[in-house]
Amino acid sequence: MATERSTARLIVADRDDRVLLFLTFGEDHAVAPRWITPGGGVDPGEDFPAAGVRELREETGLVVDSVGPQFHRVDGPVDTKWHPYEFGRWAWFAIRTDHFDPDDAQRMPDELVDIVDTRWFTADELAAAAEEYEPLDLPDLIRRGIATLPPA
Repeated sequence: MATERSTARLIVADRDDRVLLFLTFGEDHAVAPRWITPGGGVDPGEDFPAAGVRELREETGLVVDSVGPQFHRVDGPVDTKWHPYEFGRWAWFAIRTDHFDPDDAQRMPDELVDIVDTRWFTADELAAAAEEYEPLDLPDLIRRGIATLPPA
């Protein structure tokens, strides 16, 4: 039986359509870190939107009432070089906010170690970056998420 994890992922776009990403290690620091969006696991008793609101607050310090409607869902195998589980259920949400510097005061202890950098990227900047990102279609997901938001 494959291990699995449900996760809320967030496209956090500023008024210039730049998206907040974290350079983070996965399960093993022997593997180079990759750029990912804020978000994380759904806790028992939570649904995907509630997990998105909580994860956004914990990882960035940004407090919102809602992460809006889900714009994408992925259920399938994950890259086990970064994850200790084999199957993921990822619900994707997009929000627009003013540009801000993330606050790490509410991050979990492992996040304080694993998140090594934060940066705001456009989809094109990320696609052109020499560094890895996850998932492999993240620039396209950024574009799709931003397309669901009201104009800046």
